Amino acid sequence: MGVASEQRFGEFVVVRRHEGREHVAELVLDRPKAMNAVSTAMAVAIGEACAALAADPGVRATVLTSSHERAFCVGADLKERNSFSDAELVRQRPTARAAYTGVLELPMPVVAAVHGFALGGGFELALACDVIVADRTAVVGLPEVSVGVIPGGGGTQLLPRRVGAARAAELVFTARRVDAAEARELGLVDELVDAGRDREEALALGGRIAANSPVGLRAAKRAMRLGHGLDLRAGLEVEDAAWRSVAFSGDRAEGVAAFNEKRKPSWPGE
Repeated sequence: MGVASEQRFGEFVVVRRHEGREHVAELVLDRPKAMNAVSTAMAVAIGEACAALAADPGVRATVLTSSHERAFCVGADLKERNSFSDAELVRQRPTARAAYTGVLELPMPVVAAVHGFALGGGFELALACDVIVADRTAVVGLPEVSVGVIPGGGGTQLLPRRVGAARAAELVFTARRVDAAEARELGLVDELVDAGRDREEALALGGRIAANSPVGLRAAKRAMRLGHGLDLRAGLEVEDAAWRSVAFSGDRAEGVAAFNEKRKPSWPGE
């Protein structure tokens, strides 16, 4: 699978498109010398890359990967943080938040490919994705309370939604690291694959997702995200609004026609 195009955002983030998977974007964390620790510059780059992806109607699925052999992302750059004054830390906070919300608010389905360490903000980047594929080397966790802070990239909200309040509390309060097998058992990751296969399997999953209607994919994600946490009646209203947004689309017409004509659909994406 060759690289069809590549765009770099700052020094530490790359977006790739691959031959044969033109509707799948690979968002690569590329700060290998620091095991992808998220510095201010890297946070800016993640936010900018996500904004570009969100604005691209040709992207039907995004896969978040790492260029480091032994880590997905080890979280915030604590060396940089240690040099900040209180005022500088306050000023940096919106930039850091924008990186995590950038991933979380991508309108298309997003798959994380995790291997090695995914700790703190690194695991929060994975939690911001819709599906997490991990290989057997993965070690995940939210250890922030062990250094005097709390998960601040969405972890206190996303983890309970994934595994329930009590399990999330145990994981956050103990700050413990969880190996791949237990992570799969607890639902911290969704698919467990052989070592070294996380990226390939995540890209393959992205390809299967991207074969479907881009209008339908974005509407389904919107309905699930907006409806989560609502009571059933309110959630069904969210679903109905999303259905109405696609029911008269070109994609719906093409999908029904392709089904009846027993052919592969050619999605107009509108």
